[in-house]
Amino acid sequence: MKIVGPVWTLGTMSGTSLDGVDAAMVLTDGERIVEIGEGGYRPYSEAEREVLRAALGCWPGEPGVDAAAEVVETAHAELMARFPEAALVAFHGQTLAHDPRGRGTHQAGNGALLAEALGKPVVWDFRSSDVELGGEGAPLAPFYHFAAARFIGADAPLAFLNLGGVGNLTWLDPAQPGPDIPGACLAFDTGPANAPLNDLMLARRGASHDEGGALAASGTPEARIVARFLDHAYFLRIPPKSLDRNAFPDLVPQVRDLPDADAAATLVACATAAVARGMEHCPSPPARLLVTGGGRFNGAMMAGLAAALPCPVEPVEAAGLDGDLLEAQAFAYLATRVLRGLPTTAPGTTGVAAPVGGGRVSHPSTA
Repeated sequence: MKIVGPVWTLGTMSGTSLDGVDAAMVLTDGERIVEIGEGGYRPYSEAEREVLRAALGCWPGEPGVDAAAEVVETAHAELMARFPEAALVAFHGQTLAHDPRGRGTHQAGNGALLAEALGKPVVWDFRSSDVELGGEGAPLAPFYHFAAARFIGADAPLAFLNLGGVGNLTWLDPAQPGPDIPGACLAFDTGPANAPLNDLMLARRGASHDEGGALAASGTPEARIVARFLDHAYFLRIPPKSLDRNAFPDLVPQVRDLPDADAAATLVACATAAVARGMEHCPSPPARLLVTGGGRFNGAMMAGLAAALPCPVEPVEAAGLDGDLLEAQAFAYLATRVLRGLPTTAPGTTGVAAPVGGGRVSHPSTA
């Protein structure tokens, strides 16, 4: 498939929170966003989440991985079929393990199977090339953040913060010629975000998350646990840097003796403290911080960020963007770049030695 001018591309994303699959249409040529189209969502059932949870931390060939891949492929195929007008599809898959300095990165799901099912090209395996060339393989949304900043007319440095299972931050300067230019983007994972809190809620209350952050807001953080958390070696590393969902396995056990509300408040305080520590790496204070991901609905988390950071903190909806679909849109944009042979990561976003294009392209056999 040859890209000539803007095309409608369908992006999909299933994040570390394991809630479900997002899909979004973007009209793009891989450099600019021409139009943002419709989106969709396909939640995972509790039984499907159990299969995915059982495979977290696993690598290809290990028990549970094939079952997880089947769940991921089935859910994505069902959602993708709702967008027959897409000329191109981006499939991120479900991250089960991420160890860029060791075994690499593993996203469950086979894009070639989806290409056959859909009868159209599918771009997938976005992270492996970056990791193989020395990058962190994450985060991958910064190039789209750069395009989105221009789409909303930003003319000063700003930052995007995605609060999914893990938090990741993009600082960018939209005045630069492109996202791969030195100084245009700095991106990295800040630390745990929703994942520890979601795990706590499931274990203690059988709930998938703290609705609105109400429980955390009613509690008091344990300062000693937060201080100990910030002593972790990860926070001493200079970005770019990335994390696996389970990179802080001792965090939830540390709050086991606290009442539910105080435990939730402590985990939220850790997440916001990690972001504040990360903001110290930004080249200059951003004019505003736009928050995406499920964490923007957690009132306690948003209040903590507002209190800790030296800039306005707003959900991305304040800029006319959709925080539920931004990551899916990002992969639509990246897939189009892959087809055009443009880079998808750069030294400032993943630490890779030079700008590199990632992604594997699978075409249906009938094409």
